[in-house]
Amino acid sequence: MKPLRAASDLLEPWTGSVATAITSVIDRAIPPRIVRVVEQGEELLVESDNGKTAVKIPTGAVVSGSLRDLLRGAKIELTLDPNHCVFRPVEVPARAADFLEGIVRAQIDRLTPWNANEAVFGCSPPVASSGETITTIVAFTTRKTIDKYVGPLSAFHPAAISVWTRPTGQEVARLKLFELNSRQYLGATRLNRGLKAIFGMTGLAALLAVLAAVSLSGYLGDQEEELGNQLSQRRAAIRANGSANDRSPAAILLRRKLDNAPVVLVLDKLAAVLPDNTYVTELHLAENKVQIVGISADSSSLIPLIEQSPTFKNATFFAPTTNSASDRGERFHIEAQILAPARDNR
Repeated sequence: MKPLRAASDLLEPWTGSVATAITSVIDRAIPPRIVRVVEQGEELLVESDNGKTAVKIPTGAVVSGSLRDLLRGAKIELTLDPNHCVFRPVEVPARAADFLEGIVRAQIDRLTPWNANEAVFGCSPPVASSGETITTIVAFTTRKTIDKYVGPLSAFHPAAISVWTRPTGQEVARLKLFELNSRQYLGATRLNRGLKAIFGMTGLAALLAVLAAVSLSGYLGDQEEELGNQLSQRRAAIRANGSANDRSPAAILLRRKLDNAPVVLVLDKLAAVLPDNTYVTELHLAENKVQIVGISADSSSLIPLIEQSPTFKNATFFAPTTNSASDRGERFHIEAQILAPARDNR
């Protein structure tokens, strides 16, 4: 639960502001109907198109279903009897007009018999009394008195309840003492919870998508590895079958025929590259290699000549070159690798 609470607290500033803004726009666009209620003795008179209906206080019991429908979702403006209130004129400097409510709240203990926690108040629009001061009429009453009326009316689920009073003997308009915007509060609260739920579901969906992607990636990786193993096994089986077929005598003879160059063709290639002053006295073929022994007037020039042929490579002397009085030149011993069957290079 702690991670959920931490996430909720993290989203609270943003979702709360958005929810409040949305509900405020809705209230301005679709304002609730206004129902005026006036206190008379122990009864509240509800003014409607059908006349005035009495509501007993404090029970708030209403028999008429049409009256319940009238109060439900409406903005109730309750006007209290001024006998519940204490009225005081307050004079402050004109420069302190923006801080009027704070100044009055700080002086509640001096102006009324109640403290700041027990009292509610409302101020009339300030009037300039002289060049540097303004005067306002402040109405005070107790929270207990407000709750006595607001509680029963809240049972009808109104959109908002505001409490007003009208000073006697004063040339001022009604003063607002209290306001409870149930519609905006409940709407913002529900919308706030809805936004948090949407964010939560979106985050959960994103997490599930990531987990699914990881799981699918792992599954596809396993499938790829399995297919690779199957291909490797198939290739090995094909090579094994091919090797088994190559063990036949016909296949062995054919491979030897293709791999080994005929002696006559090798001699033909050597005769093509060796100069006229060179004579070959011995020739040996073994494992695609040829060894020649002979006499040449310039044995050192034979290596480049043999290398130039497309049939031979890696030509080198495999024994020292010697001079003999009986021979007309140098006796050489050269070895070279045969690249391909001689007949392919014609």
